[in-house]
Amino acid sequence: MKIIINAILDFFNIFIYLNQDLNEYLKKDPASKYKIGVILFNTAFHGLVFYRIYHYFYKYKIYPISYFLYMISKILYSMDIHPAARLAPGIVIDHGIGIIIGSTATVGSGTLIYHQVTLGAKHIKKGKRHPDIGENVIIGTGSKILGDISIGDNSVVAANSVVLENIPSNCLVAGIPAKIKTFEYNQDKIYEINHNFDFVI
Repeated sequence: MKIIINAILDFFNIFIYLNQDLNEYLKKDPASKYKIGVILFNTAFHGLVFYRIYHYFYKYKIYPISYFLYMISKILYSMDIHPAARLAPGIVIDHGIGIIIGSTATVGSGTLIYHQVTLGAKHIKKGKRHPDIGENVIIGTGSKILGDISIGDNSVVAANSVVLENIPSNCLVAGIPAKIKTFEYNQDKIYEINHNFDFVI
């Protein structure tokens, strides 16, 4: 009985989480002005909707439905978010094409992920092998974050960076391999310089 109640609550949570996602789109995507516009025309959000649904089925071990929707989502939106990955409510995936998020990855709320980002593994092994992304992180286009590492809250990963080590909170990292460029980085400066998040995206 408890499982049934939890399943019902989690089903309604899908819509609560998606509303939180929508709120973040309005904050962090300058092209998103109204929720209805995001719902109807933002294909990256559509991929996120699919993820919320097939993750629900995966959580309750209804694997055939979960993997079927996962496959459809990959075909339609060119986004590969594994059903087992854990994405907190209130995230933004901008454009979405080429996104890869591995099965043991986690992403915190408020995080903004641009296209062609990979949250992948560094070695072939069982168990935890994908990164943990903190809250309010910005991950620039084409970045690769690999292995069982963590990215601290409020950090920024510059475009096309390859991150292989833990990154503390409030940092700007860039390069191949990525190095910390600035400690105590304030993301608000990005908005002051350019509505499109300046050079780091």
